[in-house]
Amino acid sequence: MLKQLDKVYDPQSVEDRTYEFWLSGGYFHAEPDTGKPPYTIVIPPPNVTGQLHMGHALDDTLQDILIRWRRMQGYEALWMPGTDHAAIATEAKVVAALKEQGLTKEGLGREKFLEHAWEWKEKYENRIISQLKKIGCSCDWDRTRFTMDEGCSEAVQEVFMKLYEKGLIYRGERIINWCPNCKTSLSDAEVEHEEKEGAFWHIRYPIVGEEGFIEVATTRPETMLGDTAVAVHPDDERYKRLVGKNVLLPLVNKEIPVVADEYVEMDFGTGVVKITPAHDPNDFEVGLRHNLPVINIFTEDAHIMEGWGKYSGMERGEARKAIVADLEEGGFLIKTEPYSHNVGTCYRCGTVVEPRVSKQWFVKMKPLAGPAIDAVKSGETKFIPERFDKIYYHWLEDIHDWCISRQIWWGHRIPAYYCDTCGEMVVSREAVHTCPKCGAAMHQDPDTLDTWFSSALWPFSTLGWPKQTAELKYFYPTNTLVTGYDIIFFWVVRMMFSGLEHTGEVPFKNVLIHGLVRDAQGRKMSKSLGNGIDPLEIVDQYGADALRFTLATGNSPGNDMRFSDDKVKASRNFANKIWNASRFIMMNLPEDFDEKGLPAELALEDKWILTKFNRLVGEVTENLEAFELGMAVQKLYDFIWDIFCDWYIELTKARIAQGGESERSAQMVLCYIINGVMRLLHPFMPFITEEIWQALPHDGETIMKAECPKVDDALNFAVEEAEFEKVMDLIRAIRNRRAEMNIPPSKKAHVYVETKSAEIFLQCQEFIKRLASASEVETGEHFDVEGAVQVITNAARGLIPMAELIDREKELARLNKDKAACQKDIDFISGKLNNPGFVAKAPEAVITGERAKLAKAEERMKIILESIANLG
Repeated sequence: MLKQLDKVYDPQSVEDRTYEFWLSGGYFHAEPDTGKPPYTIVIPPPNVTGQLHMGHALDDTLQDILIRWRRMQGYEALWMPGTDHAAIATEAKVVAALKEQGLTKEGLGREKFLEHAWEWKEKYENRIISQLKKIGCSCDWDRTRFTMDEGCSEAVQEVFMKLYEKGLIYRGERIINWCPNCKTSLSDAEVEHEEKEGAFWHIRYPIVGEEGFIEVATTRPETMLGDTAVAVHPDDERYKRLVGKNVLLPLVNKEIPVVADEYVEMDFGTGVVKITPAHDPNDFEVGLRHNLPVINIFTEDAHIMEGWGKYSGMERGEARKAIVADLEEGGFLIKTEPYSHNVGTCYRCGTVVEPRVSKQWFVKMKPLAGPAIDAVKSGETKFIPERFDKIYYHWLEDIHDWCISRQIWWGHRIPAYYCDTCGEMVVSREAVHTCPKCGAAMHQDPDTLDTWFSSALWPFSTLGWPKQTAELKYFYPTNTLVTGYDIIFFWVVRMMFSGLEHTGEVPFKNVLIHGLVRDAQGRKMSKSLGNGIDPLEIVDQYGADALRFTLATGNSPGNDMRFSDDKVKASRNFANKIWNASRFIMMNLPEDFDEKGLPAELALEDKWILTKFNRLVGEVTENLEAFELGMAVQKLYDFIWDIFCDWYIELTKARIAQGGESERSAQMVLCYIINGVMRLLHPFMPFITEEIWQALPHDGETIMKAECPKVDDALNFAVEEAEFEKVMDLIRAIRNRRAEMNIPPSKKAHVYVETKSAEIFLQCQEFIKRLASASEVETGEHFDVEGAVQVITNAARGLIPMAELIDREKELARLNKDKAACQKDIDFISGKLNNPGFVAKAPEAVITGERAKLAKAEERMKIILESIANLG
């Protein structure tokens, strides 16, 4: 007995119930199965710092579309879920939460603090997973991972040891990016550059032993306390004689040398650069080449260290003002010029980053970068769209050693141990308590690893590596990575070189890049603008399918998209259209209807819709194969709304009313098409499609496991399709003309069809009568119809007697009245825009609005005049 659908589709009652049905059936779970080809996606693990935003919703919707589609194609499809510990970000959140309780990280101590961090993780991980479920994600939740779980931690430990043993991880004193607010080092990828207004201060450095000075231009006068040289280019004739001499460092009153180095640009500034090895990465390299001392002047929170007199304890900005004032008072400041330049900021908190010499742990990147570049150049891994491989190449070809140590507690602790007595260092997989050299106690390095160190291993650590598990052998390499263009260098690059180094294979075959979700005005969503949209609120209001359909619609690989309430409402309306069409079909089926195939005899309109559907299957499959998800969903929308609902269902109504075999065959084709369409649409709108599919005659437990439609050459009726399109073109033309003339469908009129294809129009006269509001239809090669409205198509000319459509005099009077009102609007708006005073004083937005009104009024006048002309 068939199940009837409710009168109105209610997402709230359907979605939770349907998701529980999927979970209880274990339909998301995947196992190594040699009888099926594998298809694997690993989720970009969301950070356990809060909740999902619209960018996550887009990312996860695209992944779910792909995984559901491949599952229906017969693949053993694994979507590996999990979350990221997000070291710096999570620690900052936990510290802030503790502060509200009157607690501090230091006051608690490491162990107690980590207990609070794990509690935070449990709370927010559960929230994130529940949110992913709400938008319909079909992840294999039985396999949920966390970057600090036991298995991932074992993988991190193994990778650290392997790279250390190969000499690719080392500890050294290098210049690193330091965040004074987070009080930790940052990798180059974690530094965001912003254009900021600054200045060039031109300073006199007196030459020792003679009259005169060198003019040095700098953007950071506060760091001059740590200057250990000034540098000039070896080919610069202006300064060649000074190389090897000393200058006097202003305010500090210390002699420093003049060195020659090709790093200096002769035509930039004065051609003289102050060298501060402790606080500039380029200066650090110059210092190494010239054996210069390294003097660190800043504390961890960017205040001047002790030993610098009045400047000690000053914050760096405050110190800058004081030093500039003293330079001016001492006669050392020549001039100040405004200067805009890129300044590095912390990607987490936005604080200006301080280059700082520090003893840290690093990964040597050059040996790892080469194979990762080759893998993309050879096509082993492909970017979609291809243009994003340029970002990838740029990052890898210009890569520096990766600073992996962080001065925080939440994360994977570095497996290095130091002797408290003799200073011996041991790196070990197992904890070391006693020094192997002197027998004294050892302590573990307090630092933790960069969060991206563990994220880099995600595609294979989640499958059991370093153990050679059945999952690793079957599901790795993964098939597709879906991610935003903003983390190509953060994450994609690191996964690539890590996968190649530790498994000998690329971690994924395709990288699908999507853009950002922007607001309706095209602005990036942000807290400061207050334009962020909570995807869960959209789900509560309109349903998950409406959210997913909106995010997929218009989506193009690599491009940003705009999100608006109007778009979601349109998606909800589409869901309602599907529901109402399905309900109409179900209401017109007998209770015992169980047909799943097609009738032996097909009507002309059946062959037309089946040909259209067959083509849709092929095009949607091609689009999905090419990751053109937005194009696929648009074709589904057009087919369902226009071809199926607005045309085919209307075409079958007469047959359904007729009864008998004609009705039965119409019912069979309707069910065949709606069943196939639901299966094609399922990856995009999983909830409503499952609910409708369950109500239709079907095989199997769930639409999730139903076979995805395939192209069937036997359903290609190209000749019949082309013939039927001739009739449809005429019906459309008549409808459009009647709409232009404001004639309601209830007003019937005689239609004369002039054509050389009389047979098809004679065969379809009843369709023309019903769908083109015709009282009678006559078909022939020529008709003389006086005062007729004409419509012309490629195959026919339609003639409709004017007198049967309208009262000419009454319509002419109405049009002339509209014309006078429209002219009044045009004159009024034109008067405003031609008034110099209005144009000079009114805001630009108001003027633009008035011009738009004028264009609209002029377009309306054009339509009115055409309508008057058509009346003769």
